[in-house]
Amino acid sequence: MEEQWWKGELAADIHRTLRMKELQLPVYKARSPQIGMRRYLIDVLTVLSNHCNLYPTSRHLAIYLLDLFMDSYDVTAKQLYIISFACLLLASKFEEKEDKVPKLELFNNLAYMCKVNVVLNKQDLFTIEMLLLENFNWNICMPTPAHYIDYYLYVSIEENDLYYGWPTTSPTEVKDFLEKYAYYFLDFSVQDPTFLYFRPSLIAAACVCASRICMQVSPAWTTHLEFLTCYSLEHLAQCIEMMLIYYENDINEASNIKKQVTVQHQEQEAVRNLGYQATTQVLFQQPSYHPSTQHSATLSQFQWPVQDLCSAYRESLQQAHRPSSLLVGSTDSSLHSNTALQASPQPSAPALPIQTPFAVQVAFGTECQHCLSTVCGSSYFSDNHSYAAGCFDY
Repeated sequence: MEEQWWKGELAADIHRTLRMKELQLPVYKARSPQIGMRRYLIDVLTVLSNHCNLYPTSRHLAIYLLDLFMDSYDVTAKQLYIISFACLLLASKFEEKEDKVPKLELFNNLAYMCKVNVVLNKQDLFTIEMLLLENFNWNICMPTPAHYIDYYLYVSIEENDLYYGWPTTSPTEVKDFLEKYAYYFLDFSVQDPTFLYFRPSLIAAACVCASRICMQVSPAWTTHLEFLTCYSLEHLAQCIEMMLIYYENDINEASNIKKQVTVQHQEQEAVRNLGYQATTQVLFQQPSYHPSTQHSATLSQFQWPVQDLCSAYRESLQQAHRPSSLLVGSTDSSLHSNTALQASPQPSAPALPIQTPFAVQVAFGTECQHCLSTVCGSSYFSDNHSYAAGCFDY
């Protein structure tokens, strides 16, 4: 079929021919024993057709051929896989160009990717193709909703339509969004075999009308669309209601999945935070072991002499308020300092050896008193007196 036939001069004639063809379609009775596998087989055909970049008409025709064949024969599950591939191959040969028809090797590779335990060969595939053609009397020109949808979408938006109650400033953009909705409902229509009781043209028209309702385009069904499709809004009401129910259920399911993902993410964050807190507590908790006696004794050897020096320094400061106790250059002061250091209590550590004299005799003049404390850091100087400096006075 010519690409984008709905835009050509023969669009009305082609649409009329399709409408006449759909009147001759077989009646679907839904009596296949393997109808429970239908949804899975449709998913496999969808994956294969999308990978091969086939037209929607090829996929919908393959699904329709599979439904009609399953409705007439009772076959095993393994044979259903081969029949599904053969239906897609026949549909692509009928709808696609020759270079886009899938090859046998590609079918086998995709079947392996879909975890289908089936390996096709040319003879088996040829036998199934002949069986399908004989079952349909060599007539597989069967209209599906995908054959009508583009023709109806071409006039789905008009200049006088209101979008959310306002005139459409960009009809092309609104039409693009409407097309996505329409194909969304079109894919829904093949998932449920109940839609097979409606005519394909009615399903396509219902997809367009349901899309206008979801996008709040008013009116929901225009006079032009009613004239083009030959369906009024009353004719489409039942099919549209089913589509909107599926649409609402799909939104609720997506919302529930989103909530579950959010809850799982929050739980993972909580577990991650608990793990971080536990790691922090382990890193910064107090040590559970006690220092050994040997380490305590070694530490005391360094600790007690420091305490002795500091206590001696404090005593020397207390005696500094007595002018007669220390004189500049006096050896008594040095002896007194040395005696104070040696007389300080030392509980367990050995005495710190200090060479005498401890105080340093310094002669200085009155002119450089302001810098002596900086140059000589080992003594504490005031006006005319010299005192022992602190042990760590740097």
